[in-house]
Amino acid sequence: MSLRRLTASSAVALVLSASAALAVDEITVAYFLEWPTPNQYAQAEGIYDEALGVTVNWRAFETGVQMSAAMAGGAVQFAYSQGVPPFVVASSAGLDIELVAVAVTYDDNDNCVVHASENITAANATDLEGKRVAVPLGTAAHYGMLRQMEHFGVDVSTMSVVDLSPADGAAAIARGDVAMACGWGGGLRRMLEYGNVLLTGTEKRELGIRIFDVISVESNFAAANPELVAQFIRVTDDMNRRFADEREAMLPVIAQAAGMDMDATVATIDAFGFPLIEEQLGEEWLGGGLQAFIKNVADFFVAQGTIESALDSYEGVINASYMQMAADM
Repeated sequence: MSLRRLTASSAVALVLSASAALAVDEITVAYFLEWPTPNQYAQAEGIYDEALGVTVNWRAFETGVQMSAAMAGGAVQFAYSQGVPPFVVASSAGLDIELVAVAVTYDDNDNCVVHASENITAANATDLEGKRVAVPLGTAAHYGMLRQMEHFGVDVSTMSVVDLSPADGAAAIARGDVAMACGWGGGLRRMLEYGNVLLTGTEKRELGIRIFDVISVESNFAAANPELVAQFIRVTDDMNRRFADEREAMLPVIAQAAGMDMDATVATIDAFGFPLIEEQLGEEWLGGGLQAFIKNVADFFVAQGTIESALDSYEGVINASYMQMAADM
């Protein structure tokens, strides 16, 4: 990992946070299995531990909603690759949580699959009305499903929606228990063995359906340990850059950390995008575009009855200062 210059601003931040940071012996990071990302090389090789100066525990979850609950209970400090909808739901409800970076983009790796026996495509999507559907509620897959149904004019209130994780949703569609199942990663790959999608990733983007995950942090912890948060972002970005040059050497380690075979790892990671720090600090992301997008998602959820109310603005729960500090390291 390359050495980076320590600017005056980050040096001051280091001094100011030193007493709080020294009190931290270990942290816990929430992540997903079957979700291979370059940072898992650093996870497996102990690079985070060395750079942050603490023991970093990694705890696997099935959904971003579960990550929020663990963060609320103090069991988790970081959520890596938490979906936007779980973050919106948690922050709208007043959970002390901040979005500090974008983890991964994946328009083609999150979708809904209709069972082949239903003979339903984009041309007759309204035939989904009255059907039983498996969706992990409050997740990016849930948001994507609602937006797709809105596009096709499907009345979601007529559906029997079952809250299932992607793995359980894949099992349900395999058994024929549901007409459609939504999910991501390994669950989505297994769903696709039994049916078809209604919209491709490109078609979803054209409708403004952006699918990406974020790095979120418990707010009080972040405020007390700004240098540690910035280092976490720095290491993550370093792994994204390193992967571009050392892909073949890193893939076996990433696959093992993700709990996947090599073919599945390659197929999944090739559908991901990893925005670098300089891109994330631009207008499309933390420079303003992300704040506007998060607000639109929240307002959409209010209109759908998914959450009771949205914040007037999400600028207060999206904090670019840690990424700026990381950029200066």
